Amino acid sequence: MRILANDGLNEEAVALLKKEGFCVETEKRGNDDLLGEIAEFDALLVRSATKVTRELLEAGTKNGGKLKIVGRGGVGTDNIDLEAAKECGVIVKFAPNGNTNATAEHALGLMFAVARKVPMAHRTLMGGVWHKKRFAGNELMGKTLGIIGCGRIGQALAGKALGIGMKVVGFDLCPMPDANVDYLPGIDDVLKVADFISLHTGGKNAIITARELALMKPTAYLVNASRGSNVSEKALYDALKSGAIAGAALDCYENEPKREGEPFNCRLHELDNIVMSAHLGASTKNAVRRTGLEIATVVAKYLKRGDFGNSVNVGETVEEEGRRIYALFITHEDKPGMFGKFGTALGELGVNIRENNSRFLSDCVQTVYVVHQEPTEAMREKLMAIPGVKRVTF
Repeated sequence: MRILANDGLNEEAVALLKKEGFCVETEKRGNDDLLGEIAEFDALLVRSATKVTRELLEAGTKNGGKLKIVGRGGVGTDNIDLEAAKECGVIVKFAPNGNTNATAEHALGLMFAVARKVPMAHRTLMGGVWHKKRFAGNELMGKTLGIIGCGRIGQALAGKALGIGMKVVGFDLCPMPDANVDYLPGIDDVLKVADFISLHTGGKNAIITARELALMKPTAYLVNASRGSNVSEKALYDALKSGAIAGAALDCYENEPKREGEPFNCRLHELDNIVMSAHLGASTKNAVRRTGLEIATVVAKYLKRGDFGNSVNVGETVEEEGRRIYALFITHEDKPGMFGKFGTALGELGVNIRENNSRFLSDCVQTVYVVHQEPTEAMREKLMAIPGVKRVTF
């Protein structure tokens, strides 16, 4: 099977996949080339740069296309059309753990940087001028950190903040039990009491607008190492300019350059009470290694065993298997008798079924048969002849 890591993949992860018997390509394809070649690949691995659109998914699955899975190195799947993936019978998996510590550390680092005015002092000294009184800052110990979005990264940040003597409050739509966070009823409650607000949410909507900024203390700081769209930059500019809040530290923005070295134009540049970094939350050698190995592992398990673990649009895992087995992928209508027909067809071909796993997609079902015989074109043709079968790949 062929795997395309279109946004790159570290050497250790590539070696892992090759050891499992996969052919791995890491040369980046532009959109036109990707559309033309994607049908020849069984898996597509991406980070945030490649946009997995409906057009791309359809190109990878129609007319005998082989694409079975999209793996996202990291947590966010905003660049993947999940609904189209369901409709095309493509599983989407992510690697949520590799970036967790790196992003939490970066958020904490941004808090220290803006509170102690480290970048400002550095910039002045590099210009050959000594200023000390001008850059008197604030300590984090004893302050209240408000976390909006208390998932993996939010919880990791909470643990680090508690370790330096901060109080942690937060809000999450699905709060984790036995967490490090003292949950409050709503976002407004967090904004009103926190000295630092750190965002760790998903989605594309603005969570912090002029209304929310007006609720914050005038001595408070806003930190965003999550999604640029979660903060209204115009509202933030006005709040920082007027002194409505003390400062802000951003790692992501409403509009970011697509490529390294491109110009970055943002009005926030004008302000001296903001710290900015170029979406570096997950950019550590450690996180790249962990994330690469994680996504390589979950994709390999699916392609070889039909393991649905780490799936964004389905879910759950299956046990490991020791002897040589193969995975047969069938996308079909959800109606009675389908599994009986599959079993009969495979039995007539002398295929021994080890197990099968099914998950609902959009208007169909994805079933993965784990078999002891290597799949053949004869198997595919026999299964495709069954009414209600939309696609068979292996």
